[in-house]
Amino acid sequence: MTLILPMIGGWYIPAGGGGTPNSTILSSFASPSSSPTGLTYDGTNLISCDYDSDTIYVHSGVSSTILSSFSSTGSAPTGLAFDGTNLISCDFFSDTIYVHSGISSTILSSFASPSSQPAGLAFDGTNLISCDYTSDTIYVHSGISSTILSSFSSPGFLPSGLAFDGTNLISCDFSSDTIYVHSGVSSTILSSFGSPSSTPHGLAFDGTNLISCDRNDTIYIHGNS
Repeated sequence: MTLILPMIGGWYIPAGGGGTPNSTILSSFASPSSSPTGLTYDGTNLISCDYDSDTIYVHSGVSSTILSSFSSTGSAPTGLAFDGTNLISCDFFSDTIYVHSGISSTILSSFASPSSQPAGLAFDGTNLISCDYTSDTIYVHSGISSTILSSFSSPGFLPSGLAFDGTNLISCDFSSDTIYVHSGVSSTILSSFGSPSSTPHGLAFDGTNLISCDRNDTIYIHGNS
């Protein structure tokens, strides 16, 4: 049975309705630029960011068609999340997390990331979650703020992407080329599998399927167990 979790802004995520993500690739398509580094899903459309073009792209559904795009606030966007109302992004070089006005280039607020190289973001319905290259750590923020409620070591050496499926945190690691399904939002790992390419760097969950991207210009839709 599919459980429905109400989210901020009227966005809904089926909790565990699609099963556990695995390495099976249902489909893939080219990213809009050469180095995709972050993904999120707003309930209708996939949103991606690209490290080389410094651009955030709004896709039509989960496809290669681009509805709109805008420049990122920093010079090296690496992570995205959506809280039901606003897009949230982080930048690798400015060490900053930005809260956008809706899905636009307008910035409502910003704050320093908890360490020096933020690489991924997710939102669990209450709190922002971030990960950092330098510290190899995953951080649970208090709401969407710089205050850290808790943190734990990432399962790999270079955490590079996060998603939340309504029940469990999912992370990917650039060094181990692996995607990890956590138990809730914790360091305990329920399952793991190899990423479809050697440079995983972004995750999202669309209510049914995990979506990943790599620095080799491709976005992948995963199957479930």
